[in-house]
Amino acid sequence: MRFDPPLQPGRLLRRYKRFLADIETATGEPLTIHCPNTGSMLNCMSEGARVWFSRSDDPKRKLPGTWELGETPHGRLAVINTARANGLVEEALQAGLIGELAGFTGLKREVPYGQERSRIDFRLDYPDGPAFVEVKSVTLGFAGSAVAAFPDARTERGAKHLRELAALARAGVRAVQLYCVNLSGIDAVRPAEEIDPAYATALREAIGAGVEVLAYGADISPSEVRLVRRLEVRL
Repeated sequence: MRFDPPLQPGRLLRRYKRFLADIETATGEPLTIHCPNTGSMLNCMSEGARVWFSRSDDPKRKLPGTWELGETPHGRLAVINTARANGLVEEALQAGLIGELAGFTGLKREVPYGQERSRIDFRLDYPDGPAFVEVKSVTLGFAGSAVAAFPDARTERGAKHLRELAALARAGVRAVQLYCVNLSGIDAVRPAEEIDPAYATALREAIGAGVEVLAYGADISPSEVRLVRRLEVRL
């Protein structure tokens, strides 16, 4: 996924009201931009750190830019815009880079399913039946560790998705939880049990029901982000 037009650099002043961030551009311009991240962004930002943002000239937009990448307190790069995760995964799927999910004949996005009225990120069709793939963006890292964790805040929605996947697996339908690790310098991912023990329990129960769990890591730069390698999942 190449950024076109190219991202612009700046420095973070503060993030507030969840979806707003004040930055200073490379030319010294103060700017308020959109922060498209619903999580806590724990260990993902610090005042004065480098950021990269996309700028829009659309007069209908309330804010002139969107925060795309950030430098973490540990010197890593993180994809702040969680909406990018599905695009990265779809790009990798179409290119055949996720070997466990290769060979599909059709791809549908945001398909309604389940008893709890969910939407799956991707339904992949194969000759022997479909696979339902739920994508989660991972950006929580820790100092001195190459293991990232999910989630960065309690997520009942995430646990619900795991219950829905588990129900599919019990019914004989292929169900996959895919962690898109949008953080540089990471070799493995684990459930953040210290933050959300209910999610960690739901993940283990889903695996017990037959849900497949995959993690893929991204190469990240201000010009391009790509999923490039499978990562270990630690439970």
